[in-house]
Amino acid sequence: QVQLVESGGGVVQSGGSLRLSCAASGSIFSINYMAWYRQAPGKQRELVATIKSGASENYADSVKGRFTISRDNNKNTVYLQMNSLKPEDTADYYCNAVLRAGWNLPWNNYWGQGTQVTVSS
Repeated sequence: QVQLVESGGGVVQSGGSLRLSCAASGSIFSINYMAWYRQAPGKQRELVATIKSGASENYADSVKGRFTISRDNNKNTVYLQMNSLKPEDTADYYCNAVLRAGWNLPWNNYWGQGTQVTVSS
């Protein structure tokens, strides 16, 4: 059983900062890929940022230069530092991870329950 638990969401004024965390727990042998997605009301879920096991990072154009994804492999945790927040960043943010429970087991995809971020103008 694997769980992803997000924290750090909240309400912040435009221009402010928040740091999201997502901790993976349970039967984890190796984590390949971790990512943050977001879903605004009435919109489809979109990819925000990804980080692979080799620390290669990618960002959506809308957050480049403002958001930073990082991971602590010892803690099986991924972070999203969000600076210069805008009202259009308001959404539910979801953690995603591709991991396996054993060296000979398949990679599986897991999602957190989401954390709400509201940016007021």
